[in-house]
Amino acid sequence: MGISELRQLDTQSWASASLREGAANGDQLCALGRHLVRTGTISRSDAELALIVQENCDAPIDRVLMAEGLMDEPDALRAKATRSGLRLASADELTSGVEELAGIDARSMIRRGIAPLRGADGQLRLAIDRIEATVGLSDLPAGIRRTVPVIAPRREIQTAMADAARAALTAAAEARPAASESCRTWSASPARRLTLALAAIALCITASVLYPTIVFSVCVGWATLTLIISAVLKMASVCARLIAGAPEAVQPPLGAGQKLPKVSILVPLFRETEIAHALITRLSRLTYPKCLLDVILVLEENDATTRQTLAQIDLPAWMRAVVVPDGQPRTKPRAMNYALDFCEGDIVGIFDAEDAPDPDQITQIARRFAIAPPDVVCLQGILDYYNPRQNWLARCFTIEYATWFRVMLPGMAKLGFTIPLGGTTLYFRRDVLEDLGGWDAHNVTEDADLGFRLARHGYRTEVVGTVTGEEANCRPWPWVKQRSRWLKGYMTTYLVHMRRPVLLYRQLGAWKFLGFQAHFVTALSQSLLAPFLWSFWLVLLGLPHPLDPVLPREVLVGFGRLFLTVEILNIGLHMLGVSGRDHRHLLPWAVTMHLYTPLGTIAAIKALYEMIVAPFYWDKTSHGHSLSHTENTG
Repeated sequence: MGISELRQLDTQSWASASLREGAANGDQLCALGRHLVRTGTISRSDAELALIVQENCDAPIDRVLMAEGLMDEPDALRAKATRSGLRLASADELTSGVEELAGIDARSMIRRGIAPLRGADGQLRLAIDRIEATVGLSDLPAGIRRTVPVIAPRREIQTAMADAARAALTAAAEARPAASESCRTWSASPARRLTLALAAIALCITASVLYPTIVFSVCVGWATLTLIISAVLKMASVCARLIAGAPEAVQPPLGAGQKLPKVSILVPLFRETEIAHALITRLSRLTYPKCLLDVILVLEENDATTRQTLAQIDLPAWMRAVVVPDGQPRTKPRAMNYALDFCEGDIVGIFDAEDAPDPDQITQIARRFAIAPPDVVCLQGILDYYNPRQNWLARCFTIEYATWFRVMLPGMAKLGFTIPLGGTTLYFRRDVLEDLGGWDAHNVTEDADLGFRLARHGYRTEVVGTVTGEEANCRPWPWVKQRSRWLKGYMTTYLVHMRRPVLLYRQLGAWKFLGFQAHFVTALSQSLLAPFLWSFWLVLLGLPHPLDPVLPREVLVGFGRLFLTVEILNIGLHMLGVSGRDHRHLLPWAVTMHLYTPLGTIAAIKALYEMIVAPFYWDKTSHGHSLSHTENTG
């Protein structure tokens, strides 16, 4: 709860809360409050209310005041400098005086908001944003620890430190996870990859020319087998979901003595000028205390248009931009790896540019983490679309998402399988995320990869009922481009984790290993081999089939009936996914999903091609084409 909410309370309970001694951290905070009131920076009533928020949220009082827009950062810095007897660092010192010193971890310095600063007198000092930053500096050279520090804005300290250590930080962002759990090693042998791919293609073409019936039969057999496995997995997930119920949307309040944690949100942006203003508005609707919210807009250095757009927006104190140095691969996970060290929160969340999260989402996430077992280190929210009425493709995409996030994903989690994460509405315990090396910068579905990397190290993911609205990609070719990236990432993730299948089996255990195989193999096989299954429409329509010379008609009819039965089951699954109040208008469209799947096959062929020639290429999805469509219209 912030100051504006406290002002609206019909109670005098806050009136007795004065700038008194004896509160937690009372001496220090009361002194700052009295100083700010005495100098006229804030009113006494605002200081009293800020103290209440500070005690409930465990946030510094100056951060509370800045988050509420009651005090600017320069005023806060001057107050801290006056109280501590330290001087403020000059702009010139921050611009040119910060140094990258040998033996000092620049990432650690950025995380703590400190930097070695050489003044005009040649003396090396430590730039800090608050006195508490001088605690725990045993890893720094004694010469820095013994000097008198200077006060500077945290963001400017981080930016200056990042500029000084640009090369090291850029390299670290590209290679944070262990090489054994990353696909980045593929870049060392592109010629070998191309040679093997061409050899495989030549073999397939030769076999198809010489033995067309055998090749067709093998493809039909594998497609049918994976169709059955996929159907079994779907039905088991549906049963588990129906028995367990929907993921809880509202979590129990924190217990006595518990306080809400600081939460950082990473929002990667690249060429997002159309959506930027809407994004700021949507994030401003979050009801989580702004003094505990740290939103980082992650920008690319070479994306001048988005940077210029944001420069024209007056961002609130709890929101800031971090610019990622240009480098390769130019992907979302590389940008997030770089920005991770700038985060201040104990929990790190991910939003996409077009996201519209539930206003109370972060509160629910914080409450769930507070009571979750220690091995639950990731919470996945439900993704939905706010423009399902825009056209037929948007309707089908919404049906697919509702089925996956509201039925399949919770069901798979209840079955004890490891779940592939979505790319947004994800929340992590920061310490574990950093220990695992963040994201694989070279994997274009870094989310799915991270979900299984967490599981390999003994951690779990839970699905929570909070919802984030997104923009459904509802133009055919952009849809294919986006889906091909997802499928390429699935291929990459499967190959990376199957480098050492015995080790993967030991780490996941038999059940989760089986789920891993069932999910990835069926998803990729069904996308690529769907045309072989569609051929059974010929049988059902009484037309000749390519396998007529080798299989009795009765067997082919049996295959056709199996195919038709699974299609009916899929329609039922899709109808279950949209049976809720907000999606019932999509029920009649569930029967058209069979016409939607051919786009997936086109995307799979494109993904297979790119796996050979450009495995790390990020095919950017543009947003902002549906700004007139909101949750209420969908």
